Amino acid sequence: MMPRQLADWLFESTSTIVFTGAGISTESGIPDFRSPGGIWEHAQPVDFNDFVASEDSRIEYWRQKSEAHSEYFDAQPNVGHEILARWESQQRLDGLITQNIDGLHQAAGSHKVLEIHGTAREVSCLECGKRDSATGPVAEFLETGVPPRCSDCNGSLKHATISFGQMLDTAVLEQCAEWARSCDLFVAMGSSLVVHPAAGLPEMAKAHGARLVIINRDPTPCDSLADLTIQGSLGESLKAVDDCLETLGHQ
Repeated sequence: MMPRQLADWLFESTSTIVFTGAGISTESGIPDFRSPGGIWEHAQPVDFNDFVASEDSRIEYWRQKSEAHSEYFDAQPNVGHEILARWESQQRLDGLITQNIDGLHQAAGSHKVLEIHGTAREVSCLECGKRDSATGPVAEFLETGVPPRCSDCNGSLKHATISFGQMLDTAVLEQCAEWARSCDLFVAMGSSLVVHPAAGLPEMAKAHGARLVIINRDPTPCDSLADLTIQGSLGESLKAVDDCLETLGHQ
């Protein structure tokens, strides 16, 4: 009856925010960096300060990103992404906050998305801020072995993601916090809820009066705060909730 309980709350809610982590994308074949098969199993991520200071670090950064590029660009949204996009179109979902950098929520049709850690689908110039698709720069690096540079100002190009040692976007964080404070239902899914400041959003929502639901394969540190926890596959869990919503809609 847990899916039915969440469906009831979604049906009643006037403001629902969903928070997603890597667990929703593993079902599209994108490995969690921390899990077996993730890139961190055989390579340490390049620190932002090292990227800025060292050509060797920039080469290693682009080697890693080029290796992972096809995982993001070839992956397709799964049933979980599609259901969340449909809930937004049905005005059941007021916003989606994600730790993921794969762009699969937008590919599924979600529009109100805040990406805490940026996107691997684009690159950004560290000098002038110009953004473009990552496909061209990746192809350039694979051909030349030389880190690509901005066509406008010759500045260093980097994926539009937040690297270790790099400051998070304060405007994005402020918007995430505003959504967490103002919603009446906050659903966290596919996240271990251990990486801060993102992991503090469920606590913030709960502290401001929202119901908190956690859907995850494994237990999280926030489970004791939750009004409802569902353990299992995100795709299967969301499909069960969606089926209950459809039933409620016909009552």
